[in-house]
Amino acid sequence: MDITAAVVTAVGGEFLLDKLSLDGPAADEVLVEIAGVGLCHTDLAVKEGHLPFPLPGVLGHEGSGVVVEVGSAVTKVQKGDRVVLSFNSCGTCPQCKKDSPAYCHNFMAFNFSGVRPDGTSALSIAGTTAGSNFFGQSSFGTHALAHERNVVRVTDPTAPLALLGPLGCGIQTGAGAVLNSLDAEAGSSLLVLGGGSVGLSAVLAAVVRELSVIIVVEPIQSRRDLALSLGATHVIDPAAGPLSEQVRAIIPGGVDYAVDTTAIVSVLEQTLLSLAPHASLGILGVPSDPTAALSLNLIQAQVLGVTIYGIVEGDSDPDRFIPELLALHQAGKFPFDKLITTVPFTQINEAVAAQHRGEAVKIVLVHE
Repeated sequence: MDITAAVVTAVGGEFLLDKLSLDGPAADEVLVEIAGVGLCHTDLAVKEGHLPFPLPGVLGHEGSGVVVEVGSAVTKVQKGDRVVLSFNSCGTCPQCKKDSPAYCHNFMAFNFSGVRPDGTSALSIAGTTAGSNFFGQSSFGTHALAHERNVVRVTDPTAPLALLGPLGCGIQTGAGAVLNSLDAEAGSSLLVLGGGSVGLSAVLAAVVRELSVIIVVEPIQSRRDLALSLGATHVIDPAAGPLSEQVRAIIPGGVDYAVDTTAIVSVLEQTLLSLAPHASLGILGVPSDPTAALSLNLIQAQVLGVTIYGIVEGDSDPDRFIPELLALHQAGKFPFDKLITTVPFTQINEAVAAQHRGEAVKIVLVHE
């Protein structure tokens, strides 16, 4: 079928709206008409060449919409179902068999290769093959092909379908870091580095888990204000002084948990100085420099008993975790919609610029 999609033709270039040909679904695939798709830092990291993906290609990995057609082997969803699209996984490796698909042994091939597992691409432009299957979906378009493993059915008919896509990546990453990866204890303390959608999703999860101290470090005043309105107990402007000194002015013994979304080495070094004994640090951000490395003082780490976690997708199994987040939202305990600003899909480049300027926390591109 013919679709309209936002295409990246060269590293660092703008998204170009173009007509493409999209294959029909293979046996395990699901064709989805996209209602909305989140604009994520990972999409922009690929566009800028920080992560691999074949160009020209179609990105987008926080899609939501309605199932149009299913492949012959698909039993999980059917035509007309409302779905959220998440990351893809193989289902057969040791981690997938342990219900830990975020650490699928084939994660890069299934999410960044630009082709289906059989090596074919579902997208073409004027007969020329285009990179597709980004995170098993490439949802920056009017329609996307996903896989049975990375679609999650939405059973609540009142859920705002066009806004749900970020649950498949950014929101589940931040919330999952607190609820799954770190499994933060009620009454404990949390430091969140960065007040974007991932960091503020961690704040929402910390409120759900009833943490007593929730500190957000963020340079933009409006995001600090939003963090407080969502349940953060304290906010820090990193320009006001050394981070570790500001944290310890709030909680002298240091924090029990920290979640970093910045991937900035100097920020992480200050975070290590802000930790309490037996604290845990979760690293979520994607560095602009893929060779970036964190220097760890071995004595300090040993004496404090610090644990450092690299976290992918919040250690989430989307089939389980996304429905849990939706149930919390329905109960009024996880208002992720307060993070979202909607922008027409045709204004994708304007949306990128607005998000870069900090004018929005999480932009969802919606089809009019």
